[in-house]
Amino acid sequence: MSEKTAIAEELLVEESNGVMTLTLNRPEVLNSLTHGMMKGMMDALKKAEKDKNIRCVILTAAGRAFCAGADLADLKKRQAEKPLSFGEELRRHFNPLILQIRRMEKPVIGAANGLAAGAGASLILSTDIKVAAQEAKFISAFVRVGLAPDSGITYFMPRFLGLSLALEHAWTAKPITAEEALRFGWVNRVVSQAEVVVAAKEMAAELLKAPPRAVALTKRAMNRSLENDLESQMEYEAQLQEILGKTKDHQEGVAAFLEKRAPQWRGE
Repeated sequence: MSEKTAIAEELLVEESNGVMTLTLNRPEVLNSLTHGMMKGMMDALKKAEKDKNIRCVILTAAGRAFCAGADLADLKKRQAEKPLSFGEELRRHFNPLILQIRRMEKPVIGAANGLAAGAGASLILSTDIKVAAQEAKFISAFVRVGLAPDSGITYFMPRFLGLSLALEHAWTAKPITAEEALRFGWVNRVVSQAEVVVAAKEMAAELLKAPPRAVALTKRAMNRSLENDLESQMEYEAQLQEILGKTKDHQEGVAAFLEKRAPQWRGE
């Protein structure tokens, strides 16, 4: 089997009505991540970023789990062949994927159909908005194999949970249930497992009603706000409004409001 064929089987890619859906497809091993899957996701996300016809991305998985993290069996096998640098593993494969999701200025919706552990939890946390199955659980499982959390989870967890709860869950690998995740603001909606992808598509349909450039710059502004002080952030908002105020979509939005009709966004 060629590498390209293997990636195509491990990651399903569907494009429909402006939405790209990526489905992790190794249910027999709880969708644990291989290099091929991560490369496939990177390639698909970069395509979505550049393709004007794709307005939103949904990230989900097949079977009863979202993602159990890195494929430890594959990792052990490769370690037996030659010593591995875990730092380089992260820098080459995991970190670029998380950064691509955060930096691309199109919405990425995470649809957690089940367990998200380790790097799988990092992956779902990196998405912009999230829907989870009632059965879903989120675990920072790194401590169970003698490692510290990685793939951005030490960035995301304290921001969602606060420092004390983040440390507790990281140190004990205590699962966070879907209902707890909803209460913490970790996810946006909790639905039945059968409805996870349906709910994600409903979210995507709502986002498709919004002007694309305003959506993009809103994500840019929210990302920047995590590091800025108030004065710097308000200045950044002013810069973005200067850009958006000159767009045809802004003119269309004002005209549609005054004429009491639905706007026709063109992304211009």
